[in-house]
Amino acid sequence: MTNILERINQPKDLRKLNLEELNSLADEMRKAIIKKVNTTGGHMGPNLGFIEPTIALHYVFNSPVDKIVFDVSHQSYPHKMLTGRRENFTNPEKYFEISGYTNPQESEHDTFFIGHTSTSVSLSVGLAKARDLKGEKSNIIAIIGDGSLSGGEAFEGLDNAAVLNSNIIIIVNDNDMSIAPNHGGIYANLQLLKETEGKAECNFFKSMGFEYLFVKNGNNIEELINAFQKVKDIDHPVIIHLHTLKGKGLEVAEKNKESFHWILPGTLDKKEQSNSQEATYNSITTDYLIEKRMNDKTVIAISPATPGAYGFTPEFREKMGEGYTDVGICEEHAVAYASGLARNGAKPVLAIMSSFVQRTYDQLSQDLALNNSPATILVHWGAISGGDATHLGCFDIPLISNIPNIVYLAPTCKEEYLKMLDWSIEQTYYPVAIRVPFGPLISNGKKDNTDYSKLNKYKIEEEGETVAILGLGNFFHLGKTLKEELKNKLGINATLINPKFISGLDKELLESLNRNHKIVVTLEDGVKDGGFGEKIASYYGKSGIKVLNYGADKEFTDRVPIEELYKRYHLTKEQITDDIKICL
Repeated sequence: MTNILERINQPKDLRKLNLEELNSLADEMRKAIIKKVNTTGGHMGPNLGFIEPTIALHYVFNSPVDKIVFDVSHQSYPHKMLTGRRENFTNPEKYFEISGYTNPQESEHDTFFIGHTSTSVSLSVGLAKARDLKGEKSNIIAIIGDGSLSGGEAFEGLDNAAVLNSNIIIIVNDNDMSIAPNHGGIYANLQLLKETEGKAECNFFKSMGFEYLFVKNGNNIEELINAFQKVKDIDHPVIIHLHTLKGKGLEVAEKNKESFHWILPGTLDKKEQSNSQEATYNSITTDYLIEKRMNDKTVIAISPATPGAYGFTPEFREKMGEGYTDVGICEEHAVAYASGLARNGAKPVLAIMSSFVQRTYDQLSQDLALNNSPATILVHWGAISGGDATHLGCFDIPLISNIPNIVYLAPTCKEEYLKMLDWSIEQTYYPVAIRVPFGPLISNGKKDNTDYSKLNKYKIEEEGETVAILGLGNFFHLGKTLKEELKNKLGINATLINPKFISGLDKELLESLNRNHKIVVTLEDGVKDGGFGEKIASYYGKSGIKVLNYGADKEFTDRVPIEELYKRYHLTKEQITDDIKICL
């Protein structure tokens, strides 16, 4: 049988196919995605469930004149396959040449860089309004699903889309899931609409003024084509509610939707899932919280829809019981919710990804910090990385540490982390954020006796002279290797300092360095601009001490290997040593 996928170079090629060929194409695409994602890692379930809708979309609409905007875009692999990037899914040598998200640099069919949630409707309203202002005609299609409807921006976008009075088509991809199971009242209404095949009088979308269509089998190409043809070139806002199957065509992904939302390379090749007992920062966190909850019913863990990222497994959630809340994809609400919990005497612990913290800035500032609510925020994956431009974890330090009242801590090892966590939960004076160490669990084997209520007290780990190294959090260990390099190459016995506090200065310690140090080196695993090192440099501005700041440049990087970034930013011990030699 002819390989149909090989004949698809652009969306217009779909219109040459009959229905049987379109269904065969879906099967070929599904096999290619499974093989590719199992090789490279990436989003499996969302993409497998959105193959048929993508085929129907490109069969009916005329991209890129008609613009398709994906929410999160972790269901955009089928779209990429049909828009000139087929070989990136069929040729293993080209697997790594594309992003896991929509990317305008790859194709004119990708309108935006998108990797965060609840944004597609707002972006599409802007596209549609600009089209109307220019007097043009085209279809604007927003796709939203995988739990994204719970995000605040989704509601704001829908509120404005409903009164646009022109063409905007919003496709709700309802696969009964977010990353984990859905949470929130809107999903009860979606369930009612599915049970009644869209006929229930209680209809959230109709209440806002949208025309509403329901497609019972959202993975049936013929039904989808018929539905899309009905709304093509429509002159008012419309919602098409699709019921799809997440992970469709891969039995293990259909059964384990949460585990197969995103997978690591080689997951399908493993005969048995790993039950490794090796401790991680995630596992020691969950163990701590479960034990804490057993003795104190006011302790509560919070996740904004990404529990797997922090090890908040189904077993952990069950053991926490009422002491666990998944708020859905609602980081803003999560911070305000934590503030309210803390204000009324509970002990909230909010876990959040570094790359998602920027969504919460207003709530961190106003709802949390201005009110000085003693909530605990665990910031995960905070580090310079080789990730996609949409998921960089290097911007949290300047964002959080410059908000008044928030105490931002950077542990370097297991012992410091657990001591900081315990202090934060029990204290009642400040909102506290902890930058959970990134990478394998490190233990120094020593009990941490630090009194963290004495704010902004750095620790001199090894006394020396001439050069002082302040290694923050993850980069404390870079500081240790740098100290050895300086001793071996320049004969300098440098002072090694563990700052622990990101958000404040130990002025007494910094002042003491004036006596026998010429250079202060700061190392931080994040962007330099507005970060920790610049605070140190500002302090020494009027002194004779030279300050060398090391961290990431202020830029969006996209899948750049971490070793390349470290060299670009002069973050190797050899480069830093050369810089110090020049300054002496």
